[in-house]
Amino acid sequence: MNEFRRRLMLAALASPLAARAQGISNRPVRFILGQTPATTPDVIARTLAPRMQARWNQPFLVENRGGAGGAIGLDAVAKSPPDGHVLTISVNSTVTLPIFFKIDFDILNGFTPICMVAENIFCLVVHPAVPARAFGEWLDWAKREGPKANYGSPGNGTHHHLLMESVRLRTGVQITHIPYKGSAPAFADLMGGQIGTMFVPLGTALTLGSSGKIVAIGGSGRERSPLAPQIASLHEQGLKDFDYTSWFSAWGPAGMPRELVDKYGVLLREVLAEEGARDTLAKQGVSVKLSTPEELDRRNRDDYAHFAKLIKDAKIKGD
Repeated sequence: MNEFRRRLMLAALASPLAARAQGISNRPVRFILGQTPATTPDVIARTLAPRMQARWNQPFLVENRGGAGGAIGLDAVAKSPPDGHVLTISVNSTVTLPIFFKIDFDILNGFTPICMVAENIFCLVVHPAVPARAFGEWLDWAKREGPKANYGSPGNGTHHHLLMESVRLRTGVQITHIPYKGSAPAFADLMGGQIGTMFVPLGTALTLGSSGKIVAIGGSGRERSPLAPQIASLHEQGLKDFDYTSWFSAWGPAGMPRELVDKYGVLLREVLAEEGARDTLAKQGVSVKLSTPEELDRRNRDDYAHFAKLIKDAKIKGD
């Protein structure tokens, strides 16, 4: 009889009701994103949400509130109760928001760090008509064209913008920035030849490059990405110590209790250990990257200092 009861208890622990007990409530948890659909934070959140829901048997929803460089969505998160029912997946370039926009929240202290979840590299690419297939040739082209050479970005303060400004400072090229309102119009003009060059996420470089619409010149990481070992890094092509990855992380509103932070940290690690989740992200050129809350907070503050110096040195102005 005792053995029968033990088996009943084990079966109960494996049931959906037990899974629900692992969640925080019966209410939905919302990922509120500052980016539009099909962007990398959106893809990450939509990869995580159904798997988190399956493990906790609690609804997980994704809500896009794009605009103002991500500020609209982050504002909603910062002003939500810190009870674990509102989270976000954010990209590290959002630390520049106070420089480019008037915001009503503290970018460094207005959120609770949970953990990093993923990272990717960017690729310097060109339209096929640009006579460059390696960084040295790209540099010759940019110097020869001077201000007539132009590059696009989805807007001021984006990775695409800041990476090219870093290259400009290092090399002295006088390339002209053309900011767009979002990635889609910038990519369209790159493929159409209205702009000659741009930094784009690895996944975009692989997708557009495979169709011959753009040519990849080099990656932004110090090492080649294991997801695209055929693309040489800019560092190994002569832009010494150029080493930059964009990274994505989970946050809640400021004041989330530590037990909730740890509970979500365990859940995210479990989900991101799934082969299906890793494969989905890899198809976007994104690799899993985890951290403690303390490591995330420290890296966020380090990036704030790095970007602030770059923006000052490059004399970048807000919109």
